[in-house]
Amino acid sequence: MSNRVKIIAMYLPQYHEIPENNEFWGNGFTDWTTVKSAKQYFKGIKQPKVPLNNNYYDLSKVENIKWQVELAQKYGIDGFCFYHYWFSSNKNLLQMPSELFLADKSLNINFCFCWDNEPWKRTWDAQYGNAWSPIMDKKYSKLGKKTLVEFDYEDETGWKKHFDYLLPFFKDDRYIKINNMPVFMFCNYYRVEELKKMISFWREYAKEFGFDGVCFIAKKTKLYDDFTDYNYFYQPHFSAWEQSSLIMKVVNRLNSKVFKRSPMVYKYARVWKWLLKQAKQYSHKRFLYGAFVNYDDTPRRGDAGKTVVGKNEKVFAKCMQELIDISKKYDKKYIFLTAWNEWGEGAYLEPDTESGMKYLEIIKNLKR
Repeated sequence: MSNRVKIIAMYLPQYHEIPENNEFWGNGFTDWTTVKSAKQYFKGIKQPKVPLNNNYYDLSKVENIKWQVELAQKYGIDGFCFYHYWFSSNKNLLQMPSELFLADKSLNINFCFCWDNEPWKRTWDAQYGNAWSPIMDKKYSKLGKKTLVEFDYEDETGWKKHFDYLLPFFKDDRYIKINNMPVFMFCNYYRVEELKKMISFWREYAKEFGFDGVCFIAKKTKLYDDFTDYNYFYQPHFSAWEQSSLIMKVVNRLNSKVFKRSPMVYKYARVWKWLLKQAKQYSHKRFLYGAFVNYDDTPRRGDAGKTVVGKNEKVFAKCMQELIDISKKYDKKYIFLTAWNEWGEGAYLEPDTESGMKYLEIIKNLKR
């Protein structure tokens, strides 16, 4: 079991109401809002996606998290990586599911965090940041607020408050650690010099609590950095996918520029082919591999979205097994899978009315 490759599924907490979402996109908004209203833009893409048994769960209720954990354990998922939305010592959003998880020790699955370290903004704002729900911006842009939530690394006092908030999670026996260092991923290289200073502070501060530091994993943009412990090939990685097929590149350009048709389209098998090629090329011990179930962000981004067509159980099973075999060859202990429940981006393992438990069954039957 020591050589078993562990699959960690990315976990989205955006399925419970918070005041900020009600303000930005209307009362009752969660990611289910855009999932339910998704449109089918062309033949070959099926929308809206519907959870099996219409299970539009609310993650403010611990019984729904328990259902997720039990399902994940049954089908061979080794852990969840919760997205973490800490904007400053005065603003931490969507934290309820992870806090409920921490409080209930019966939820026996490993976990870690991935920090979405950037502002939230309106789609049409030129400022850097994450445009969370562009499809809803069309309706609520009249509110006029360009930057929805400001982001600030702050100074050493702020870094300490952030770490102290995370410390109970880091100390938990379920929290994923590598070489006695809690794993902490981050999404972006936003204001990188400030980020580097925070990382340096956390590495030393963690030692006061019996850790040997913090294991930082950079999620995207860069491939190798001297201030991180690992780099992670995040899926989807569109800058590379767009180069994977000259034909698809031409079609996408014609659709967007000439025929004014979107979304951008990519082929499932070709994306997996690129992913496996990268895995073989980057065998260095500091690189970790990513995988994906599927992708279609048109529920969030409408006709400006990106979608992968040709989702196929046989391709998924074959390519996941090959990625595991490559991981074992190069002594990679973890694969980060996009995703457990990214319904708004079509990236989910949870059962739906179209495939049922089939993709979970594939995970369960992989040879690791």
